[in-house]
Amino acid sequence: MRFYFPKVERVSPSTFSLGWQPLLNAVIFSLFVAALAGPLTYDRLASRERSGRDLVLVLDTSGSMAESGFSKERPDTRKYDLVLAIVERFLQNRHDDNVGLVIFGSFAYAASPVTYDLQALKEILKMTDVGVAGQSTAIGEGIDQALRSLHFGHAKEKVIVLITDGYQNAGSVSVKQAVEQAKKEGVKIYTIGLGTPKDFDAKLLRRIADETGAKMFAAKDASQLQEVFDELDTLEPSPIRSKAMLNPRPLYWVPLLAAMVMLIGLLAFRRGA
Repeated sequence: MRFYFPKVERVSPSTFSLGWQPLLNAVIFSLFVAALAGPLTYDRLASRERSGRDLVLVLDTSGSMAESGFSKERPDTRKYDLVLAIVERFLQNRHDDNVGLVIFGSFAYAASPVTYDLQALKEILKMTDVGVAGQSTAIGEGIDQALRSLHFGHAKEKVIVLITDGYQNAGSVSVKQAVEQAKKEGVKIYTIGLGTPKDFDAKLLRRIADETGAKMFAAKDASQLQEVFDELDTLEPSPIRSKAMLNPRPLYWVPLLAAMVMLIGLLAFRRGA
């Protein structure tokens, strides 16, 4: 195949050669654009040092949680709904914690793995209800399932908050077995009994808390339960995630400095030429 050109001088070899100056101009322009984009880096080590703790809420959904009269201000509201409202307020202060949720009744299951997405966790809480795991009370299985959830976390501090209004009367895992495992793994278990001392096994809840280095609480109504969670905030404060913790480091000066050096060198060359 042959090509014919009316003006041969316009397609000389020099026409297709790319000189170093246009290429340098393109590099300088690209570096200025990169500097204007404002590249950043973050100090990830500082972020890991303030990673909070792994905390799992273990919530009783047995039949007795449907009872009313747990609040003087809202006597017709179910006990379970009042507990959910207080737990949601508690989650607002978990600024830098990884929180999970275990539901237990006749059996236990992980409703949510440990997660930083507390908004999603609140939505999951709203979807739970009394009787979703059966009508009985399997405290041992609740603790055992919480320990399984904590295995997926990486925080040094691991905490379980167990909320119940009944006695252990179901499940294939004994409370003793679950507590022994928690002790081996260094997990603290805070226990909260709801109602009068006759409504829940105070002796058992106290033993669980004492053996794991935590504390047992009793709340006869919603106002006392709120006080319990306020105290938990002081006993297990969550580090506050802040912008400073991310420690952003601007890198715009790197491409800017390179572009300026190249530009000065190019201008000096042109003047010399």
